[in-house]
Order: sequence, then structure tokens, then C-alpha cells
Amino acid sequence: MPIDLLFGVHAHQPVGNFPAVIEEAHLRCYRMFLQTLERYPDFRFSAHFSGWLLEELRQRYPQDMERLKIMTRRGQIEWFGSGDCEPVLAAIPHRDRLSQLETLSTRIERMFDQRPVGAWLTERVWESSVVPALADSGIRYVAVDDYHFLCTGQRADRLGSFWSTEEDGRTLDLFPISEQARYRLPFSPAAEAVAWIEDLARQGQPALIYFDDIEKFGIWPETYAWVYEKGWLDQFVAGVLASPLIRTRTYADYHRTHTTQGVIYLPTASYIEMNEWTLPAAAARTYHTLVAQEKAAGGYEERKPFLRGGIWRNFLSRYPEANWMHKRMLDVSRRLASLPEAQRDAAMTEQLHRAQANDAYWHGLFGGLYLPHLRRAVWNNLLQLEARLDGLQSRPPEEILDIDLDGYRETFLRSRSLQAAIRDDGNAGLIELSVYPDGHNFGDTLRRIDEAYHDKVSADGQASAQHGGIASAHDRIAFLHEIEVVDTLPDNRPRAIFIDSRIAADGSRSELDGYVAGSEPGLFVAEGSGWRVEKRFTVSGNRLSVRYACRGLGGRLETRLNIAMPSCDGYAGRYILADGSIPCGFGQTLELVEATSLTLDDGVLRGGLRIDCSPASIHACAHRTVSQSEAGFEKVMQAAELTLCWPLDESGRSVAVDLEYHSHTP
Repeated sequence: MPIDLLFGVHAHQPVGNFPAVIEEAHLRCYRMFLQTLERYPDFRFSAHFSGWLLEELRQRYPQDMERLKIMTRRGQIEWFGSGDCEPVLAAIPHRDRLSQLETLSTRIERMFDQRPVGAWLTERVWESSVVPALADSGIRYVAVDDYHFLCTGQRADRLGSFWSTEEDGRTLDLFPISEQARYRLPFSPAAEAVAWIEDLARQGQPALIYFDDIEKFGIWPETYAWVYEKGWLDQFVAGVLASPLIRTRTYADYHRTHTTQGVIYLPTASYIEMNEWTLPAAAARTYHTLVAQEKAAGGYEERKPFLRGGIWRNFLSRYPEANWMHKRMLDVSRRLASLPEAQRDAAMTEQLHRAQANDAYWHGLFGGLYLPHLRRAVWNNLLQLEARLDGLQSRPPEEILDIDLDGYRETFLRSRSLQAAIRDDGNAGLIELSVYPDGHNFGDTLRRIDEAYHDKVSADGQASAQHGGIASAHDRIAFLHEIEVVDTLPDNRPRAIFIDSRIAADGSRSELDGYVAGSEPGLFVAEGSGWRVEKRFTVSGNRLSVRYACRGLGGRLETRLNIAMPSCDGYAGRYILADGSIPCGFGQTLELVEATSLTLDDGVLRGGLRIDCSPASIHACAHRTVSQSEAGFEKVMQAAELTLCWPLDESGRSVAVDLEYHSHTP
């Protein structure tokens, strides 16, 4: 019997990604892939495009959407659904799972006259709690990694077809994606890949289940030349169609003609690499050691289901910035759901969906938490929706909550156009400074943390290609920037706004981190033997004011402001001095003496933040983090870091800093 090749591809671009990136992805991957498969109408496959990307492609490249329609009408393509803006379904409320799933299914049905019965799970993150929403949305099956099944103790030779599961009385079928296929296609030579599939057929395997990122076919390093210029995709498709041992089918075709292999309950998991990325650095190093030991002993393949990493939600524990964004999103979702239906509209739902896009909430080889423009897209949509909600149901000007469940309360100070959040963790730092007119959070920064992959910074070279082909992105080591070990040293304090230190007369530095909440919202007090510092935040209109009253302290008071500016170190960001002159951009270093005013002007934001202060020395530089992507190690600017410093008098000193937002548009 021939083996059924269930070939699926997943296409996605993060909400808010740069237009040039989408254009390159389309030209080097999406268009090339579709043009190639259009020439082979007998090669049947399944496809998932995230809703945001589909809409972008529909507007910018309508001719390729027509190509997809033709291929759909002739039965070549089966469409898979998912959450419209590619959320991790397990990380959003049930009501939003239903809304996201319904939105994409309706979009696909409208565009291609086919309603999905299969679904792609974002990052293959499986939690059984998602079953009811999938089933209630008309989804009958999903594809997840064979690793999920191996973790139950299931034998590898039984993973050539689908299984069934249930949750709360709803059923769902599960197709196990072959990890071996993910690593072979398209990285091994086409003839070898076809021969490997034929060997599976001879062994009696009913189906080879493949579903993976379409970006492997043109965007990953080296793949454009390999897949198209050297003809891998043509050779593979032609080889499959010519083989008497292989036939291509859609998942829907296969599902209709086969029965389940039985009931199975999968553990909470994602693909094996993701489970590794979720681990804190120390735990990840232990995990790497165990994996290396098992590989050296020859037992890894047998024992890898029992060498499990973490779960996707660990990212919210590892990265406080991701957790804050996530919990703010959940709060906005709750507020939207509480509105009477007559007050809600499609635009509000779309803004919520976009704020739930997965990419900005996590980090591994692909996740986008380290990319400011992806976090900014989440905040932009979240704040625009929040502004509309405030117009319908106003919130108090002062509120004290612990919305991120970290054990520290946050003080919220609000005006109609500004929201400040100060965390009561001893630092009394501003963790959010959001302006509603332009939907931007100046507190959207990211601290440096220890990452296990930073251990590779001293390495050089590149992993050799696998299977005689090219190297997968998982196996490459490359450097886009010159990086030193010092660039990876983790921060010991948050990268917030107004993080204070004291410099004694002898030059020694000590952290001023003993603040406790005072008698009124916005007041924080630090004190010791013979000294006291009061730090008071107030919000009015577009202005945040901070007042320090210091008594019994000599030396100097220093405060650090990490301010997220959309242009980062690009050409559109610049400092403007009080006299109107422009000394440099945000990516450069600036030194000022006895300064009373400085403006951070940003063409991407189309606005700026003016700092007015008691005469201070100001040191400004770029705060950058080191991260790893499929292209290699890179430095990414997260914030403009400004350090303001004032001399202190033990008899008492008061200093003031005002941050005022102004927009370029009327």
C-alpha cells in the first residue's frame, strides 16, 4: 500500500512586522512556493495562513490570493484554521479563543469558499483546556508534534495516523507531526527525502504527517538558493508524484477515510525545542548537560520523552515584561467582555485580537519578545482599545492593584491621556508610562537577563549541514553584530523609569531600593538612620511629575530613566536641546552639564517626550540586549537610557523631574 503524505505548511508574520519584512517573505517564499506548487495540481497539501497575514497579502498581493483561490477550487489545498491573529490559545480566555477561531474560519470561508475543519495550534502549544473552544468552533482535528505523544509513553511506530482525545465532553482528533520529517524537509537532498518516505511505505506506515513553517522554504538562511535556485522543491514534488509508493492527500481526505487509533490524553507541551527555550538559564544548562550525556551514551532517542523541558507559560514567569503585557491584555479583555453588546463593535474585537498575537510574549530562536516593534504593536492595540473603553466606562484616577500576580502592588495614576504604573517592589520605579492619544507605552523596555544561549558567544564557526544538504536554523551559530561577554551581563534591577541610586562623597555607589508606599497613592518613602527620601509621582494631562525630597544624605542622587522610543537607534530618533539644537540620535552617547531641559523626539511615534528638571548632569546612551534568532546573534536597542544626577546637601535638597508628551499631529 502507498503511504499517504499529509503535507501541511504554516505561514505567519507577527502583527506589526515591518512592511519590508513581509515583502521579502512574500517574494522569497510565499509567492515562490505557490508558483511552484501551482504547476503540480496533483500534489495535494494543507495550508494555514494567519488572519493578519492573509489580510496583508490580500491587500498587497491580490494576484497571489487569486492563485490560492484557483488551487482551492480544484481541490489541491485544504485550509486550516486557528486563532485569527495567531494567539497561543491556551494563554487567552475561552471567550477569546472562540472569537479568534470564528474570525479566521469566517475569513477563510469568505475568501476561499471553504470552512476549515482542521486547525493549526500556534507554536503547537497543547493544553487540554483548548479542546472545548476548538470543538465548539467546528474544528475536528489539529496537528501537534509526535513528541507530545511520545511523552505519554506511546510507541513511535504507532504515530503514523491520528488519535482522539476529549475534554469536558467535547472530542477532538490529533495528528502527530513527524519530527524526523521536520528536520529532513527541506534540508536533506530531495531524492534522499523521497527515498526516506518510500522506506516508510515499505515498512507499512499508513501516513507521513508533516506540518511546519512555510518560511523554511525560502526565508530561513540558505534556503532560498537551496529550495528554488537549486530546485529542491521542484525535485521533491516531482519525485513524490512519480513514486508508486507515495500519494499526496489532504488531512481532510485522510480523516474521512480512516478511523482513530484510540483515545489519548496529551500532557501540556509544545515542540521539543520550545520546551527547552522556556527554561530559565540555569535549568536550561542542566537540561543541555543531560541531553548531551544521553546522546553520548546512545540513549537519547529512546529517553528524550522523559527529558522534558518547561511549558510555554514559563515565559510569563521568566520575563516580567511579558507577564505585565499579558496581564494587562487579560484585564482589557475582561473589560471588553463586560460591556453591553450594543456598545461593542468589530474594531474593538480586532484590537483585542491583535493585542493577543503570540510573538511578542515569548522568546526562543523565533519568538519576538526581544523585538521592540512587535511589543509595540501589542501595546498600540491594547492602549487604543483601552482608550475606547475608558470613554465608555471611566476608571478611577488613582488605583492600587497587583494585576501581574508578582506579590507587589502597582499604583496606577491616570488622566484622560496618560497612565503611569509604579511598582511597590522597593525600587518605586515606573513600569508603564502610556500615552493614549498615540497608543504608546514609554515603559515598554526589556532588561538584560541570563540566557543559556549566551554561552555560545565565545564560540565561532557554523554547524555542518545535515543529511548532505544545508543546516537547519536550529543548528547554526552566526553573529550579525560583534558581541562581547560584557554585553550579555544580566541586569540586577528592573529596566524601569526612575530607578534611583546614591553616590557617596567617596564615590561609592549604593542602590536606593528601600522605598515603601506612603500614606497616599503616588508617594514612596525610603529612610534609614538619620536620612529620608520622599519620592512623589503625580499625573496631570500629558505630564508626569516626580518630586524628590531628600534629607540627611550627602553625595549625589542619581536616577535612571529607561525610555522606550519607537525609532530605537534608527534615523528618526533624536535628542533636542533647550536651544533647539540636535546633538545626536538615540543610539549615540550624550553628555550634558547643568541641563534643565531635553526632548526625545521620534518621527516614528510622530511625537516626543520633553524632560524638564532641576539643573542636572545628564548622561544618555542606548540600552541594548543580545538575543539569538534564526539569522544569528544580534544586539537590539530596547530603550534610551538617561541618567540624571544632582548634588545633595545633608541639610536637605528637593529636585523635580517632569515628563511631558507632545504629539506632532494636532
